[in-house]
Amino acid sequence: MKSLTLLWERVAEESATRCRTSTSMDINTVHARLRHEGISFLTITLPSFGKDFERGLDQGRVDRRLFQGFAWKAGLPRFLGGFLGLVFDRNSGLLLNEPDIDAIIAVRQLTLMFGKILLPCTKVRERKAMLNYIECEQEVRKYDTLRTLDDVEDFRRVSSLLFASAFSYVDRKVYVGDVMPKHGPGATADRLRGNGKYRQTTWPSRLEKVFPSGEFLLPSWSYYDHLESIELLEPGSEVPVKVTPVPKTLKTPRIIAMEPTAMQYAQQGLLQCFLEGIQQSPPFIRRGS
Repeated sequence: MKSLTLLWERVAEESATRCRTSTSMDINTVHARLRHEGISFLTITLPSFGKDFERGLDQGRVDRRLFQGFAWKAGLPRFLGGFLGLVFDRNSGLLLNEPDIDAIIAVRQLTLMFGKILLPCTKVRERKAMLNYIECEQEVRKYDTLRTLDDVEDFRRVSSLLFASAFSYVDRKVYVGDVMPKHGPGATADRLRGNGKYRQTTWPSRLEKVFPSGEFLLPSWSYYDHLESIELLEPGSEVPVKVTPVPKTLKTPRIIAMEPTAMQYAQQGLLQCFLEGIQQSPPFIRRGS
């Protein structure tokens, strides 16, 4: 943590020189907060300060709903006040007519620089993120039960108005067998990586009906005998989706659902079809193209 603190100090001093202000009190504040909060001050608290700063820029003023946990002097927080005073009015908190661009860069650099540092979240934060994921799933299922036939019809009507052309394009590509699947760089539920993804020994029977394994797994039909080693899996025996946390910020991990290789392979092909279909749909075609 000492090296991170020294880096923050150097950036603060150089930014202060460029903006003709001082960061002596800011550096003292960082040291004091680090003693009480630890590295989370750099990786969680400061990025939250930075997001509030950006929100203030967006709304044209700052107020006391922002920068929670920081002391104020008149219309601005004391912390990084030398820079903030070059961007917002010190009394009213309103955005200046000509804010100092270097000061804006300095505040963003000093607050966001450690926001996505590659360190593991605490188990408590991981568990909270996972519980939030489960809660979201439960809410989706709850509202599914509340959906009426009128809701479904309204959705069908609006989606048809917006995406009928795109859906028709995808449907046609699937019908004539013109979907080009591909493997992505990410991890999969069955832990196949790199070229190993091309040596699949299983294939979901659900996919077989639309995307036959002979056409999707074999380099050519001269490898027909390889199909004997491919096991078709019924829904109950498929590899389940793996829900897992991945690094995002120290405040919270990102919860993702890792698909089995076969599903991800087909989904990438459908994704390309959807992108092409949407680009060719009337609501999305750029003028003059």
